Amino acid sequence: MPDLMRVFGHHQNKTHPAAPLGEEHPQNAPLSIDDMTVAYHHKPVLWDIEYDAPEGKLIGIIGPNGAGKSTLIKAVMDLVPRASGRVMIYGKPYAKQRNLVGYVPQRESVDWDFPVNALDVVTMGRYGKIGWCRPVRKQDKDAALHALERVGMADYAHRQISQLSGGQQQRVFLARALAQDAKIYFMDEPFAGVDAGTEGAIIAILQELIQRGRTVFVVHHDLQTVRHYFDELIMLNMRIVARGPTEDVFTQENLKKTYGGKLTLLDEAAQALAEAARR
Repeated sequence: MPDLMRVFGHHQNKTHPAAPLGEEHPQNAPLSIDDMTVAYHHKPVLWDIEYDAPEGKLIGIIGPNGAGKSTLIKAVMDLVPRASGRVMIYGKPYAKQRNLVGYVPQRESVDWDFPVNALDVVTMGRYGKIGWCRPVRKQDKDAALHALERVGMADYAHRQISQLSGGQQQRVFLARALAQDAKIYFMDEPFAGVDAGTEGAIIAILQELIQRGRTVFVVHHDLQTVRHYFDELIMLNMRIVARGPTEDVFTQENLKKTYGGKLTLLDEAAQALAEAARR
């Protein structure tokens, strides 16, 4: 299990410098992916991904287990190697734009016994502005505390992270991303295992980020909330099945293409669509 410093430091695999994207991709999109394939042990996990993100949108990434949702955002950030393809963040490779990117990983991917408190974790989001191995400035501590206040965790600033509940840990991760003041965020199932109050607090902050012109990607599994939460969708099953405004692409036909014969999920999706139609 990776330690906190690896996750929070965004250590990346070494990759060759990326050539400019083709003319069909906008040069200043928050995220552009060109012909990206990712494989584990010579078995493709993602295949021929082409995508350009609109700016200032809350974008859901949905699909069945094993569809490559988490791999997609990890490949964008060089956390897993790409077999082929190019990725640009605002027209430049991720390695040159790392300070523009905030990341909230799955809670299960982190060693919660790492000896730091909540404030330490959030302050790590400022390291791109501070510089590694340099002293933390008062303005950075103040920014970290303000971020904890925004997620309702200021009273837990000096609590060891292992002593926090799952929902509290997730709020701390979100505060860390806020303290970074990024332009584009990737969040891997931020609502998993949290209570309704925490989920509501998280979505309110994500919507606030969108109002400030940020672009946010969220790996998500609850199909019943898709229409309520997301401006845009990426529907994924190794390949991109559909992408675009939620109201256009979140259809029964695309759900069948994305989830195949997984009837439980399809029934859940049908119920969500029916509820949306009644409103």
